[in-house]
Amino acid sequence: MQVFVTGATGFIGSALIPELLAAGHQVVGLTRSPERVEKLWNAGATAHEGRLEDTASLTRGADRADAVIHLAFDHDFSNYQENCRKDAAAIAALGSVLAGSDRPMLITSAIGMGIAAPGQLSREDVLDLGHGNPRIASERAGQELLDQGVNLSTVRLSQIHDRRRQGLVSYLIDIARARGHAAYVGEGDVRWSACHLGDAARLFRMALDRAERGARYHAVDEEGLSLRAIAEAIGERFGLPVQSVTSEDAERHLGAMAAFATFDMPASSSLTQNTLGWKPAGPGLLEDIRAMRKD
Repeated sequence: MQVFVTGATGFIGSALIPELLAAGHQVVGLTRSPERVEKLWNAGATAHEGRLEDTASLTRGADRADAVIHLAFDHDFSNYQENCRKDAAAIAALGSVLAGSDRPMLITSAIGMGIAAPGQLSREDVLDLGHGNPRIASERAGQELLDQGVNLSTVRLSQIHDRRRQGLVSYLIDIARARGHAAYVGEGDVRWSACHLGDAARLFRMALDRAERGARYHAVDEEGLSLRAIAEAIGERFGLPVQSVTSEDAERHLGAMAAFATFDMPASSSLTQNTLGWKPAGPGLLEDIRAMRKD
């Protein structure tokens, strides 16, 4: 298949391209810069010029493809709500040309969208379209496309990591290095789930090949690591003190990450593993933090 991938030169996209090529697919990646055109060519993919905000360019790319994987997301968390709305608009545009066909479309969402009640693991069979997190806009847009007959499925992301980046944890690392200490809120018992980059890329490829309409998958290996353990790993790697901050001081210490640092996001991938036969095998998040590059 010819697969149109948004975010193809990003963190997950760069790992996904070789997965797709090895499986016999062709990859066309959305890009807006000459430098990334060259990066796509070097990776064995071709480029489709356009921008996430330019919905016409998205529909052109999707219309020419046999399948679509939407990975791109604007990670400016100071403008999170607006960026979630932008993501929903991009999903609607990409899917608008796929209705009535069997061409598969994969979108991404956040693992917290599958939590049925506080303290419970996020599950693939849970979807609360009234969820308070703005990222629910992505899954609402996906549900609308499903209602229109699009062969759409969703991959929910935990903290996707390797030794260079670690999802939201990368922002905590940047903040810790800038402030001279690694922080967690309260007792630090908020939990985040995690998955190695290579395992996540393999999951996307397997989900695409299955092409099951309405399926939801969880890119999760470790179900719940405490924010205190994550902060301690950051402190160990960068030689920084680790401290607790109160919820009242969280925004001053963590900025836009304060809201996430108080959001309990444990998750299961049991249904994903059973459905796809996907078995994560990469190193754990704390191991990657302790061995990460410092440049």
